[in-house]
Amino acid sequence: MRVTNAKKALGLSMLIGFISSSLIIIHVVVGSTTTTAATDDHHQHHHHRDEKYNQEMNQMKGIKTMFLGRNLVSVPPLPSISPFPSHPPQQMSPADSRVYKVTAYGADPTGKTDSTKALQQAFLDAFNAATTTATANDKLNEFLMQGITDLGGPQINLEGGSYTISSPLHFPPTGGGNLVIHGGSLRASESFPKDGYLIQLSASSRSSSSGLDSENKDMKQNNGSTSTSSYKQDNGMEQELTSSAYAYEYITVKDVMLDANYTGGGISVINSLRTTIDNCYISHFTTDGILVQGGHETYIHNSFLGQHITAGGDPGEKNFGGTGINIMGNDNAVTDVVIFSAETGIRISGQANILTGVHCYNKATGWGGTGVYLTSAGSIQTRIANSYMDFTGIVAEDPSQLHISNTFFLGDGFILLKSNRGEIHGVNIVDNMFSGSGKGIDIVQLDQSKSPFTTVDQIVVDRNNARGMNLRSTVGKGSIQGNGSSWSLDFNGVLLFPNLIKHVQYTLSTSTGSFPNHALTNVTGNRVVVESDKPVAAKVFVTVDQSTTIDS
Repeated sequence: MRVTNAKKALGLSMLIGFISSSLIIIHVVVGSTTTTAATDDHHQHHHHRDEKYNQEMNQMKGIKTMFLGRNLVSVPPLPSISPFPSHPPQQMSPADSRVYKVTAYGADPTGKTDSTKALQQAFLDAFNAATTTATANDKLNEFLMQGITDLGGPQINLEGGSYTISSPLHFPPTGGGNLVIHGGSLRASESFPKDGYLIQLSASSRSSSSGLDSENKDMKQNNGSTSTSSYKQDNGMEQELTSSAYAYEYITVKDVMLDANYTGGGISVINSLRTTIDNCYISHFTTDGILVQGGHETYIHNSFLGQHITAGGDPGEKNFGGTGINIMGNDNAVTDVVIFSAETGIRISGQANILTGVHCYNKATGWGGTGVYLTSAGSIQTRIANSYMDFTGIVAEDPSQLHISNTFFLGDGFILLKSNRGEIHGVNIVDNMFSGSGKGIDIVQLDQSKSPFTTVDQIVVDRNNARGMNLRSTVGKGSIQGNGSSWSLDFNGVLLFPNLIKHVQYTLSTSTGSFPNHALTNVTGNRVVVESDKPVAAKVFVTVDQSTTIDS
């Protein structure tokens, strides 16, 4: 018994010694740190450090007493410390994570099997889960248009896979907003509907499996005009759609490659608000690479579109078909986009749209292609700037409020102003460059085969430059020198509109010292005639303008 007690006492003594040594070491480290931090003012703070030292010693003694006063048997072992939890991380379901990884739904990233159902289920879950949350919390609906549920920003992650689909991927007709689809490739199978789009952003229940519904088809006329009740023109001004007409808002499709496999189109955006298509590559479409119909503010940028994979000079170029981007709505923007093969690069039949940084070499004008085709039942109100028409050009039907500037036209590409109703208003074609083959092609041309332009108002074609092509302008300047009583200048070689001079300014300069009476006597046929009452050696300077002038 005594031996046992002695062993206990010895063990207790050794433990106390070990704890005391540990506490002293801790103190030394703390004291050393304090001393190092105070070396710059050692003498002034020496007394303060001693007081702090005494306080720390008293605290250590109290801790030591606390340990000695306890029964050693009752002291629990210290818990082990690990930088990682001992239990495995909890696996979240796709619906819980709000990042919907499509392979978790059974989608095949190799493209060997059909992934339509799996991808469609991911789309539905992204909407349904968010809709349930939003119903429980009305505050989630405060940020988007009335009637559009804020989904909260879920992501449909394609995980870098290439997926084959046999029918369009469509969004629930209940609508919603604030969602991203990104990071992979979609390819149409051989059985994909000819009138369908790989991704269909449309609330129509009839567009779920066989492409766009009949109403959407009716809008795709050859001239691109719109005819639905939800999108009309009233005296050339936009008629705003009510909030109930919009089903989707702030949907983003980015970093996605879409291969329509010559069976349909790429993406359709129907009656949607603030949609973004960013950094996408869309190919092998037969209808449209991207269709925007109705809605408001679809932004397409940093993307590449082509029916055939080519980098120019394709031997099959004359057979290119389809349209790269078809816009049937208002207030949209296409920026920094390349369309490398299609019959028409961009077709616009809405208002107040803008194109910047667009490069079209889709199908050469010589083969019947068009870079940008503009048409509208009212005002076009479109701006094209800082773009590149590569062996192709721009066609505008009955243009009204059209601005084209700082754009380069290569390979005899030109601008064609086409008359259907005989009216043209507010057109600016300025500060562009044209380069051709020397075949005598005009940089700006008129098509008056259906009707002549009888109303020409505020048209400015000026400050352009050309090499290998003929300049055309609404402003002309010239001079003629002679000895006689009549001076005539013909501006038909430069003026755009035939037999239309609205303003003339001339100066008659003579070095003989005589002052003859002179007057402007004729401006018909784009010819200016100045006559004097007597023969004189003189030089006549003339400036003419086909724009509207102020009459008093």
